[in-house]
Order: sequence, then structure tokens, then C-alpha cells
Amino acid sequence: MEHIRNFCIIAHIDHGKSTLADRLLEVTKTITDREKQDQVLDDMDLERERGITIKSHAIQMNYTSKGKNYVLNLIDTPGHVDFSYEVSRSIAACEGALLLVDATQGIQAQTISNLYLAIDQGLEIIPVLNKMDLPSAMPEEVKDQIVDMIGCKREDIIATSGKTGLGVDVLLEAIIERIPPPKGDKNAPLQALIFDSVFNSFRGIIAYYKVVNGTVKKGDKVKFVNTGKEYFADEVGVLRLKPEPRNEVYAGDVGYIISGIKDAREVKVGDTITTVENPCSEAIKGFEEVKPMVFAGIYPVDTDDYEELRDAMDKLRLNDASLTYEPESSAALGFGFRCGFLGMLHMEIVQERLEREFGMNVITTVPNVSYIAYTTKGEKVVVNNPSDLPDPARLDYVEEPYIKASIITKSEYIGSIMTLCIEKRGILTNQHYITADRVELVFEMPLAEIVFDFYDRLKSISRGYASFDYHPLEYRQSNLVKMDILLNGDQVDALSALIHRDNAYAFGKKICEKLKELIPRQQFVIAIQAAIGAKVIARETISAIRKDVTAKCYGGDISRKRKLLEKQKEGKKRMRQVGNVEIPQQAFMAVLKLND
Repeated sequence: MEHIRNFCIIAHIDHGKSTLADRLLEVTKTITDREKQDQVLDDMDLERERGITIKSHAIQMNYTSKGKNYVLNLIDTPGHVDFSYEVSRSIAACEGALLLVDATQGIQAQTISNLYLAIDQGLEIIPVLNKMDLPSAMPEEVKDQIVDMIGCKREDIIATSGKTGLGVDVLLEAIIERIPPPKGDKNAPLQALIFDSVFNSFRGIIAYYKVVNGTVKKGDKVKFVNTGKEYFADEVGVLRLKPEPRNEVYAGDVGYIISGIKDAREVKVGDTITTVENPCSEAIKGFEEVKPMVFAGIYPVDTDDYEELRDAMDKLRLNDASLTYEPESSAALGFGFRCGFLGMLHMEIVQERLEREFGMNVITTVPNVSYIAYTTKGEKVVVNNPSDLPDPARLDYVEEPYIKASIITKSEYIGSIMTLCIEKRGILTNQHYITADRVELVFEMPLAEIVFDFYDRLKSISRGYASFDYHPLEYRQSNLVKMDILLNGDQVDALSALIHRDNAYAFGKKICEKLKELIPRQQFVIAIQAAIGAKVIARETISAIRKDVTAKCYGGDISRKRKLLEKQKEGKKRMRQVGNVEIPQQAFMAVLKLND
């Protein structure tokens, strides 16, 4: 165990984590020239296309320093705020972390947030300055920022370049010298913490774990403590570029286990593996429960695909432990699932993965957040869907979740960012200058306001310079109303929204205008209305496609034409009573992009 080092790389999005990981794999000769490619560890098509890390990836490297052989277990983590749960799981399996800061951009919001996660777990932090090869690098200024933030010595900061490989040797030596080896007893009963799992259609579920105490051997009968299920370890091994089978995996190491598990619900991230013969006395304290921030309904386009969608969600949940879901049904869309996501990007990625990896065509409803309603009798009702809101006659008041938002930006954009946040009902609580031209703004604002387009608008008004991070606060009372969308008097429950009364009129008008553009014209008039209770607050009308019934009358008496037009009018009235309006999929998503 003296020769094992477990560490992860934490940073803000786009600071070069995956590129630096590529260089570490190259220098330690973990990958051959033939296997070499950019972002080696990002094995999902989506990750490569978008240039972001979505999943944490564990890989083992061998390195020789001063005549001794060391085993380094690296976990590459995502940098986007929506995947911070992945980061917290990676940190739980490590003793040290490389805090990566881009020398051209300096410290960003997510850097600070991930740093606190690592410090709370008691990890040894190695500050690393990346992208030193770029002409726009500002090493001295950024070193000052790092020293102010962590309180380390300037000489402790390692300058590297993921692109050219500068400083990678120094970094590897620092990992061996500064990061402590894992603590544990390989003769104690087995205790291993599951930090991730994947589904393989041939082998069943493969669980990734870190052995805290004891040894796991091939052929052992193992038990998953939380679920109480027992299995045989058909194969155990370590995670190289491809899984590499071993006869046993010792304390302090990171490995995988295949035991032929077919049901996705039997493996839980944060569970403890032990042996049946010599079980451990207590489970390892797992991870914190994930708190979903955004809720949306996911429904199959074809209602017959409901069971397939359930299987796909189970398998996706294995690989993405921050996804939560439960069955629900909608009058407009049939049976589907109410899903909880960590943010809008997370929701977009889940939808893409369902379509790509499982071939599922799905409709996603308008995202919203979870509210708490109190009735006049003092009952407390959790409202995940606007249709769950109690009747206005019984409703006393509604509380909505607030968040603490931290925005780091250049001082020239303060005005426009404050205007945006105040428009979103934000309250400025703190303004702190990190350097002469970088400022941190802290707002308290309703979570519902940042769900839709806040992040995109923040990026555009700050020309990409603002970084954003948030933490949940408590629920606070608010003046919220339920706004329904009616098509020809019929309510479309998938488009209902809970919204602040002050914003309801503008929002209702925008939605009606957007739906008018997107819903195809029919042979009858379609009235689109936004209503609060019985009061209609906005209306748009889609006129009918008219057939010219008088075309066959050449001249002649006017009464003949009138008779034909009256007949057509009666037909249109009947058609409107029985006609159905088809709502295209993009109409559900258009609500998210009302400001475009």
C-alpha cells in the first residue's frame, strides 16, 4: 500500500483536465502510440462532440520513481456545475486532488466549489497551473489568486501544459511525494466502496469500487451490504485502458467486479461490498443523497414503448447515479416518468443518451422545480408538477426553493449581470473583488428563475467570461400562481407552469405567440389561451385554412353563394367541436427558448 497513490483532477469546465490526463497516460506509457488520441478517457461520443467530460473515468498507471515502482490510480472528473455529483463520488475514492487552474483564465466559480468538496473530505491538494504554453498565459497573476485561495507557497504551484507535456514529470514526482498512500488493513474483513457502475449486455453489471480494507479475490462469495444480496465474484481486476483481470485486488486499490448481476436496481452507488465468510462489522459511510434541482417529464413518443423506456432508464441510472425518476401519467402524453436532474445541461445529456444509446424517441415536458404548498387546513403538499397544486380555494400559500448563486466575472460586466439577476428576482448579498478586475457577486434567487435560460444569457452578456455556481438554500414563501394553456378550451397539462404573479402576463403572452408559430393550421379556428384559474390573461388565434366553396358559382344569384358559405360555417363549427389539435414536439421545448 506504500506504493499506491489515488488522486483525481478537479477544475472548472474547459481548463484542460482531459488533455492533462492524456499526457499523464503518455508519460507513464499506459497507452501505446497506436491507442493515442485526444481525450482518451472520454469514451462517449457525446463527450467528444461537445468537448466536455460527463462521466468520471478511473484508470491505473505504473510509474517508477527513484528505483521504486508505484501504482497511480487517476480519476478524471467533469468540470460542469451540473455534474458536481460525479466529482463528489470521485473525491470519496481518493486521498489527493490536482487542483487545475487555467493560466489564461484564472480561478473560476466551479474551481472554488470543487476545491471545497475536496477540502471537506480531507484530501491533499496539489495546485497546478495549466496551459502555460499559450501566449495569453498570466502565470504571476494566477499564482497570486491560488496563493490567496489555498494559502500554499508559490513554489508549491506546478506549471504545466497539457498540450506540450511541459512539467508533467515534475507533476508525477509531486504526486508521489505529496499525496499520502491509502490507509487500510489488507488482513481485515473486506470493505469496498462502490463509486460507479456500468451495464454490459454480455456480462451484466460491472461495479467499480475502492478497497478500503481487506482483499477481494476471484471466486469469493461477496455481499452487497445495503441491498443484502449475495453473489460470486466471477471476475475481479483493475481498470487499465481496458479492464485487466487479476486474481485479487488489495486494500487501497481501485478495481472492478463482475458477478453476473442482471437487475440494475441491485447495485447502488455508495454501497459497501464485503465477503459472506468474514463480513465487516459496519458499512462505509456512502455518499450524500443527490438533490435534484430540475424536474421534467420524459414520455415515449409511442406509448407502447413504455416498458422499453423503463429498462433504458434503469440502465442509464447505473451509469448516472444523479438521475432520479418515478412513474407518472399525463392526460396529453400517456404513461412516462417524472425525472429529477441536477440542471438543464444534465437534462439535455440524459435525453441525448436515451436516444443514442438505447434508441428511444422521447418527449420532454417543460422543466420546473419542486414547490411546497400549504393548505388552509395546515397540510403540507410537495408539488413536483403544476397539476399537483391544490385547489385555489384550499390553498393557503406556496413556498419555492431559493439558491445562493456565486458569479465570478470581469468588473466591466457587473452592471449587465446585476440587471439580469434582479430581473430574475435575485437579491445581491455580497460583492467581493478577487483581484483588481475580477469580482465575485453573490445573489440569493429563486431556483425556478435560473432553470430556463439564465446560464445562456449570463454567458452571452459577459461574452463567455462569467462563471457560475450555485448551492441550495431553504424554501421561502412566494406569490406563485398556476398558469394553464388552453387549446380551444381544452387544457394541455404538459404546458402548465407555476409562475410568479408579476411575470405571469408577459410569460403567458410569449407562450401564446410561440405556440401560434409552431402549431400547424387546421381546417378550423384554433384559440390558444393562457389562463390563471378562470381568468384568461393572453390569447392568440390560428385562423382556419379555408376552402373556396364559391369557386364553382360563375355569377348568378348572391343567395346561392350565401347558402354555400353558411353550410361551410356549420361544418367548421362541428369540426371544431370534434377536431383534435396535434402539438408538435418542438412546441414543448420552445417554452425554454422564449427569449431567443
